[in-house]
Amino acid sequence: MKILFGIQGTGNGHIIHSREILKYLVKKAEVDVLVSGTHHEVNLGFEVKYKLGGLGFIFGKKGGIDYWKSIRSTNPRKLVSDIYSLPVHEYDLVISDFEPITAWAAKLKGKPHICISHQASLLSSKVPRPDRKNRFQQFLMKWYAPGDELIGLHFKEYDDFITTPIIREEVRDSDVTNNGHYTVYLPSYDERYIIEILKKVDVPWEVFSKHYKGEPFTQDNVTVRQVENSSFVQSLSSCQGLLCNAGFDTPAEALYLGKKLLVIPMKRQYEQECNAEALRGLGVPVVDKIGKDFSQSLNNWINSSFICQANYENNVPRIVERILDFKPS
Repeated sequence: MKILFGIQGTGNGHIIHSREILKYLVKKAEVDVLVSGTHHEVNLGFEVKYKLGGLGFIFGKKGGIDYWKSIRSTNPRKLVSDIYSLPVHEYDLVISDFEPITAWAAKLKGKPHICISHQASLLSSKVPRPDRKNRFQQFLMKWYAPGDELIGLHFKEYDDFITTPIIREEVRDSDVTNNGHYTVYLPSYDERYIIEILKKVDVPWEVFSKHYKGEPFTQDNVTVRQVENSSFVQSLSSCQGLLCNAGFDTPAEALYLGKKLLVIPMKRQYEQECNAEALRGLGVPVVDKIGKDFSQSLNNWINSSFICQANYENNVPRIVERILDFKPS
């Protein structure tokens, strides 16, 4: 079987769990990889045949997405051209990890295609959501990267097509300790802004900044590093707790490792608002925004002993078998 595997390159989560799938899939089939978007730091570890601009977003520095830069970085004419020129006819199956070019090329040309992503799980009515619905963003998630078959990833198996998170091999194999520091990954905030807040709370902080590209430095009780796979895994596996946005893969890794977790949803990001509701249901504390009471929220969390630990199995072999057994109707 010859497969085209499309991966969303905005952020690191899609790269991380797609890499785990590819480790198994390449043993069973011939696979070509397409990555669209460039706002990621983690190396896929596999040859990428197609590198395209795609349709993604750029993280801002004030808690949300920089929509203006995101719009400016998108070339609609090139996007449409890439969809129509992509040679999906050469493949038996197309897989999209929330990647729109492969998904729409397959849909328009009648090629069997599977969508596997966290976003796919949010199409289920059984997944936790905030009381305030966002119909526009719900519509976008449905049509951004459609598929004949959906494989959703979430913190719990809320529906029959949803499976638990894919935990990367480095995290599964890590030596879990507690060195007393707190790891921070807030990609939508500037590291200078984060430092000013964290230095008021007297514990050691290790901040991984998506915007900082220099050598690690320490200011007061805060150490700042650029995002890099091995150093982040080492910090996470040895931390007391993790402060992060309400994304998917990073909170899931903290749950798997049994680390204290505090999440802040990105502003105006409906997917993260949904994740926050799911995490609340697991008992994880959620702070809606960094405001004047945030230092108190941090202290309350640090002084809390609550930990939610999830025993996520290695579900990748089962996912790969499901992919290979797929027969379009």
